[in-house]
Amino acid sequence: MTARPAAELKPRAWVGSAKRDMLALPEEVIDTFGYALYVAQAGKKHANAKALHGFGSAGVLEIVEDCRGSAYRAVHTVRFSALVFVLHVFQKKAKHGIATPRQDMELIRERLKVAEQMAKELAR
Repeated sequence: MTARPAAELKPRAWVGSAKRDMLALPEEVIDTFGYALYVAQAGKKHANAKALHGFGSAGVLEIVEDCRGSAYRAVHTVRFSALVFVLHVFQKKAKHGIATPRQDMELIRERLKVAEQMAKELAR
């Protein structure tokens, strides 16, 4: 995969506690998420990224990583041309099913609204 030169990378913006939450994860997960977000900044899609259901398009992506028997998720959006917004990073605690828990989905929706407002302000 050929990525954009660093000068052409979209900047990354963290919404809410997403950065702090990511830095609290195991190092292997941080590495995977960090590289996947870099790939998104370069305008590509990482192999572990998929569209998050419930958002109508592929503009909201979920990076999935399993490590040491635990499941981790990082959700970001590429809907806005100016920035890649990291919306939520968390350890999936549910022991059954692959669906993202309702409270996490609600938080992602709230943070997407914040990102949309930030993108509008940047466009002025």
